[in-house]
Amino acid sequence: MNALIVAFWLMLPAYIPNNCAALFGGGTPLDLGQVFQDGRRTLGDGKTFRGTVAGTACGIIAGFLLNLLAPLAGLPSFGSGPEQVYVLVGLSLGAMAGDIVAAFFKRRLGLKRGAPLFVIDQLDFVIGSWLLTMLLAPHWFWQNFTITIILIVLIITPILHRVTNIIGYRIGAKREPW
Repeated sequence: MNALIVAFWLMLPAYIPNNCAALFGGGTPLDLGQVFQDGRRTLGDGKTFRGTVAGTACGIIAGFLLNLLAPLAGLPSFGSGPEQVYVLVGLSLGAMAGDIVAAFFKRRLGLKRGAPLFVIDQLDFVIGSWLLTMLLAPHWFWQNFTITIILIVLIITPILHRVTNIIGYRIGAKREPW
């Protein structure tokens, strides 16, 4: 199977959450409006409970659907039974967590909501999804994320990130095209 297709397939449950968070988010911010000790908002209004839950749920649901298609498409599964839940939570919630951690550091740097931070913006959710998946389902992770797949993901993700952000901006789901 083409490694590019496998890499994209394996990352779909992590690629989907932040887009869905932008579409379905809003409401109460995760930091509840609190200010950190440096005088800046802890996370800002862009990270909300509704967006985090919706994004994570969309990634998990997409993963369950992909798992049904995996045998038909000849692509890797996301596990079965409890392992599948661990994998999909790791990929989806991990993606959201990576983005939240990046927002925390962007606020510490004095960057406003939506301000670009090259490389971090493109890979924060990838690192978060990988770390949580390694923690929850290490055997599955290392069985599927070979060095080749990891390198492909690190190359294609910034490109996909840019394209999806432009689309999100054009349809009004994002305030900035980056």
